[in-house]
Amino acid sequence: MIADYAKELLNAEETRKEVSPLTERDPSLTVKDAYQIQLETVKLKNEQGKTVIGKKVGLTSVAMQKMLNVDEPDYGHLFDDMQVENGSTVDTAEMIAPKVEAEIGFMLSEDLVGPNVTYLDVLMATKYVVPTLEIIDSRIEDWRIKLIDTVADNGSSAKVVLGDRQTGLENTDLRAAGMALYKNDELIATGSGAAALGHPAEAIAWLANKLHEFGITLKKGELILPGALSAAMAVEAGDTVKADFGPLGSASVTFK
Repeated sequence: MIADYAKELLNAEETRKEVSPLTERDPSLTVKDAYQIQLETVKLKNEQGKTVIGKKVGLTSVAMQKMLNVDEPDYGHLFDDMQVENGSTVDTAEMIAPKVEAEIGFMLSEDLVGPNVTYLDVLMATKYVVPTLEIIDSRIEDWRIKLIDTVADNGSSAKVVLGDRQTGLENTDLRAAGMALYKNDELIATGSGAAALGHPAEAIAWLANKLHEFGITLKKGELILPGALSAAMAVEAGDTVKADFGPLGSASVTFK
């Protein structure tokens, strides 16, 4: 069952063809099952030669939890083929129904091993932060996802844009760090670091402790995304998106 669902979701990603929600077909699925499905997908991608470059927390903001009707964060893996250069162009034909989120990415200088990681541990283990745009996409039909569906679907991960600046944490208040999200030069949303579980480092601590249950560690050199600072924004061909994080820099991407 686990392997079959993993193959189905990977095929959906590769063919850009949605599948019906797993939770509608199999109400017996648990969150633990969903994580096992995701890990099986990671194994399949590794066998294809893809490399994990980081991990992400999703659904950390109240806005996103309400948007998708869930009550706890989710998690996914980031692969080398997901990374997009700042200011470049992404083909919407590579995805099904993309949305964009603005996040403060963390680059780790040392491993973070649960189960007792605190946000201070995260700050101590952070080499720098970087403005990011995460492009999310769901292989589940019409984004009709529950927590189990999105966890199984690798946290609805698709692509990540790394911004133009690397900032150390000395004298940086990430809780108060502001973000303005623009689409085609129109201000769509604003947010601050506090939107991600009160502090983005809290979201990463949650992730490190959650992954301990599965024998997984946040590793030195990995990019960790702590969750969106506002609700996700749907995009289509012709859109240009920019997230301005003020002193932390900006990130932008265009869709064709």
